[in-house]
Amino acid sequence: MTVETLPRSHALSARADLTERTGGLVTVEEFQTGVSLRVPPGPGAAVVAGILGADLPVKNNTWTCTERGRAVWLGPDEWLVTEPAVSARGGLDLETTLRTAVTPFGGTAVDVSAQRVGLRLAGPHARAVLAKGCSIDVHPRSFAPNACAQTTLGQAGVVLLSLGSTGDAFTLLVRSSFAGYLADWLVDATLEFRS
Repeated sequence: MTVETLPRSHALSARADLTERTGGLVTVEEFQTGVSLRVPPGPGAAVVAGILGADLPVKNNTWTCTERGRAVWLGPDEWLVTEPAVSARGGLDLETTLRTAVTPFGGTAVDVSAQRVGLRLAGPHARAVLAKGCSIDVHPRSFAPNACAQTTLGQAGVVLLSLGSTGDAFTLLVRSSFAGYLADWLVDATLEFRS
């Protein structure tokens, strides 16, 4: 009996034309490893910071860069940690490494890599596109760089991250089952901004 290893893919793998159809405003992010991390603040969070090479964000609705990816604040003791798909630590995957570190502190780490697809929305019209269907105020004074929010865009729930110092780039993390819908919504929402 032989075992096949299937390549990782995501819900938008078949939509290679999304960037073209949105006039370059939307791109699909590379597949990421995602870990849902729960750990009480204190010593457990300090151990995680040593592993990630950065402190977990403790201010609500913010995210931070780690050595290899991002840590996104989802709640007082909950974060989404992302890294490139091929990222091992001493032969262990991210989930195993974090789970081993936080279990003694009453924490948990669960691989949620297949749960979400990342889309990048960038350009001078990015905020205007978001304003068409986002349930929060995305003006720079309300949603500055390194801000994040769990919100809706169109009819899809997303985790929205504001990137960069200029504030004209965003990452949208959408559940895989809504990725096709959101891609179509973005194609429609970007129509007036395409040259």
